[in-house]
Amino acid sequence: MRRLEEIIIPILDSEGNKDCYWWDGKWYTRKNLRELVANCESVLRNAGFSRGQRLVVMLRNSPLIPALSLAVWRLGGTFCPLNEKAGLESLTGTLDLIKPFAVITEHPIPELAQKWTCITTTLDSVNLPAFTGKTQPPESDELAIIFATSGTTGLPKAVPLTHENLISNCEAVHATVTSMNGDDVFLTVLPNFHSFGYTVTIILPLTIGARIAIAPSFLPPAATIRAITEAEVDVMFVVPAIMSFLLMSVEKGKLPPETLARIRVICTGGDKLNPNLHKMSLKFLGRDIMEGYGLTETSPVICVNHDCKTQITGSIGPVIPGYEYKLKTREGQGTTDKEGVLWVKGASVTPGYLHAPEITAERFDSDGFFNTGDYVKLETHNGEEFVYILDRVTDIIIVGGFNVYPQEVEKVLAEHPAVHQAVVVGMPHDINGQIPKAYIMLEDGADATDRDIIRFAKEHLAHFKVPRSVEFVNEFPLSGTGKILRRVLRDRAAGK
Repeated sequence: MRRLEEIIIPILDSEGNKDCYWWDGKWYTRKNLRELVANCESVLRNAGFSRGQRLVVMLRNSPLIPALSLAVWRLGGTFCPLNEKAGLESLTGTLDLIKPFAVITEHPIPELAQKWTCITTTLDSVNLPAFTGKTQPPESDELAIIFATSGTTGLPKAVPLTHENLISNCEAVHATVTSMNGDDVFLTVLPNFHSFGYTVTIILPLTIGARIAIAPSFLPPAATIRAITEAEVDVMFVVPAIMSFLLMSVEKGKLPPETLARIRVICTGGDKLNPNLHKMSLKFLGRDIMEGYGLTETSPVICVNHDCKTQITGSIGPVIPGYEYKLKTREGQGTTDKEGVLWVKGASVTPGYLHAPEITAERFDSDGFFNTGDYVKLETHNGEEFVYILDRVTDIIIVGGFNVYPQEVEKVLAEHPAVHQAVVVGMPHDINGQIPKAYIMLEDGADATDRDIIRFAKEHLAHFKVPRSVEFVNEFPLSGTGKILRRVLRDRAAGK
């Protein structure tokens, strides 16, 4: 079995004085990162961390993310990045599922510390504070990482990925996007608890000996623009919302085009790319944006355009090497049509959901193919089959590249004393792609304003899950069987 630390550590040990990562205005060497890995490993070992244990980390991007990942792997454990702002209920459910040895956070979270070993550190720390963790039942040491996501029912689920899953995905992306190489500087700005950000902008460059320019997060954008400029970024994998912000800033004269002029590879994923951004990028930067596609369960990349010259606007590109794929009908039947639900199988696909055999059985067929949940069409261009996303089989709302599950939001809104029932759908948004809109039916005699509902949501949900628009209704559109017609509500939200 191949392991990530066995690929990355030898690279760090070679040419130790070579630049490795840019952080807060300064370049650090491979030797610097190697020393940080050793410090983290020593603290974890002394804390009792051992093979098969899980370390949960709730930190924004910093050198600690790759350092802790490598330290955990060298000790045979699993790295588990979570979103600190996911909401207490979601975090509690996820931690109960993962059962961590310890939780490292940027800010104290007293409610979690009541049950779990919690350690607070800073992004600039080179020495984690000493602590003693709590040994948990071990998982397989083949697991490199566990990502958490909410299920469509609002219940937490966890996606474990093996070392081989990540290695195979990194190798395939590197082989596919031919215009990037080991001399490049990659921008690391996407959240590390997001599979796209973690694999493609941290692990991939480290496995090929490339450098990374680390920004804690995209907001405030000044830190990202500084990283792009000072570190002279060559490769940028981002969600469309970030690209939209940058290009609109250029268009409005708030950002000089030369700020982005050096960037040679721009690729988006996590959401559908607005076609207008292609035109803006060509106009202001003189190069096009490539589009790709993937899922947490596939480590994450499934498709990506190879380069700007061969890309097809509107397509997410061909399926990358290492996958078998087929289309099925929405009902799960085989089809010879060029449209259908995309199912994939390959070395990058998760072995199954953590401690959830029933969910695993729902998403995998008897031949080991995984249901992506996306309805696509296939078209052949220049002898290659390109994939186009037509629709999402589920009702997931994509906000700036992040998944929002309507039933999770609806469950929270229904807890408001004035709400009888809530239905949440996505409505189009120029920058974020979509934003949540809530249709609310109040209890008889109850009274509430849209501000009341939004304020309540902000207190219980991560910011990107909060409805930006609220409409009160006396009834919901129903099908003949009594099912709420979300499609009708989506059309209404879109002004159709």
